[in-house]
Amino acid sequence: MKLPTHEPIRVLLIEDEDYDIRRIQRTLRPVAERIQIVDTVSNGKAAVELLSQGGDYDVVIMDYQIAGGLKGEALVSKLREVDPTVQIIVITKMTTNVTDFDFANRLLEAGAMWYCTKYPYDIEEFIYQPTDFVLSIFNAYERRLLEKARRRADSRLQNTIQEILDRKQIVGVSRAMMELRQAIRRYAETDAVVLLRGESGTGKELIAANIHYLSRRKSEPFVPVNCGSLPEQLIESELFGYEKGSFTGATARKKGLFEVADKGSLFLDEITEIPLAAQSTLLRVIQEGEIDKIGRTGRYKVDVRIIAATNKDLERLVREGRFREDLYYRLNVLSITAPPLRERPEDIPVLVDYYLRRFSADMGRPVPQLEQAALQALTAHSWPGNVRELQNVLQRLLINGAPVITLRDVQAALGLHAALQQGEREARPWSWDRQNIMPLREMERQFRREYLRFVRSQTTSDALAARKLGLAPSNFHRLCKELGLK
Repeated sequence: MKLPTHEPIRVLLIEDEDYDIRRIQRTLRPVAERIQIVDTVSNGKAAVELLSQGGDYDVVIMDYQIAGGLKGEALVSKLREVDPTVQIIVITKMTTNVTDFDFANRLLEAGAMWYCTKYPYDIEEFIYQPTDFVLSIFNAYERRLLEKARRRADSRLQNTIQEILDRKQIVGVSRAMMELRQAIRRYAETDAVVLLRGESGTGKELIAANIHYLSRRKSEPFVPVNCGSLPEQLIESELFGYEKGSFTGATARKKGLFEVADKGSLFLDEITEIPLAAQSTLLRVIQEGEIDKIGRTGRYKVDVRIIAATNKDLERLVREGRFREDLYYRLNVLSITAPPLRERPEDIPVLVDYYLRRFSADMGRPVPQLEQAALQALTAHSWPGNVRELQNVLQRLLINGAPVITLRDVQAALGLHAALQQGEREARPWSWDRQNIMPLREMERQFRREYLRFVRSQTTSDALAARKLGLAPSNFHRLCKELGLK
């Protein structure tokens, strides 16, 4: 028999009959270099103690009718509770009042990997023809390796998800933000459609990401899409995909965003920008869970949770006939309204501290001190662009690298941002302090370019850089291209 090449397999034997111990030892003698009985105990309590004390066993071979209080399925369950990756092979003398099927089913449910009967023939056959018994131990060892690898992968996945949640924290101490976090946790437990409302910059994509990564779908894709950026003539092919040769130019099969998000969540931002014709198709997909791919005969199922968002008055659009009423009711199952920043000024100091620390860490710089007058100016600002505007202003303050952020710094940053927002480049084409004169357009471009260049230099890939900035990779690459970065 050709045996797999592995490190020696460590076996714990639980057996109280000396004769059976010797028979098992003789059975394994031809493969002693590969399978080693490390410890032998005569009762279940001693076996549990060995495992609890850090005994590193790959496989447990145990007698079902072991002496003592802890035995049978209860012992199997306890061993698996102590070490969920250990594999258990049960050797038993079958009784006449139990069918093989019932017995095997109980053992498997308890956590055993395999079992065989002691009498009248099996163990004797193993002595002379050990193939089945030995291979069952090797199979158990392979299963343990797979189980340990799966657990490591699950642990890495959980760490990744936690990193994402850490980067996408819902920050705030106001009552509105506490209620928002409670709603996110409640809605994450369901698969219902969620409609997010709120002004631009209030963090609707952040809320959607938290709902996804706190849900049972957290290990599946979260696919954000800005509906306003999809060309009207291509929106159905982008959402639902197409087959090769379905139209001129379709040289390869394309997955639609619904297909990409299968088993996960699809975040449809600016949902009101979807044309009426495509709204009817979207409605059918939400109702039936089936999509039509261009060039493909028949529909096929997708399992996607829909999270939609808008900064517009949906009810008014429905009344005006610019948004389908039936789609509105399908989307408005669960609803969250993101509060604007001006309505929760008590959150501004917390947000300032959070983003100063986060952006300073991204840039590899110490966190600057903030003058009290500067903080008061930030708190008093109306923030028409909400949290997104606050982030931009803080990044602009940090790019100077000053150890202390003063009131003058804040006033200059807020003035520059207001000029850029209100389109005053022509009316006031230059902004300066006493040391620096630069056109506003170029100043903004240089800031964005330098910050992106710095973040890229601190990461091993553009994907990581995009994640640090909270951007989709496609948006990150488009921004780099616009700013002249390769």
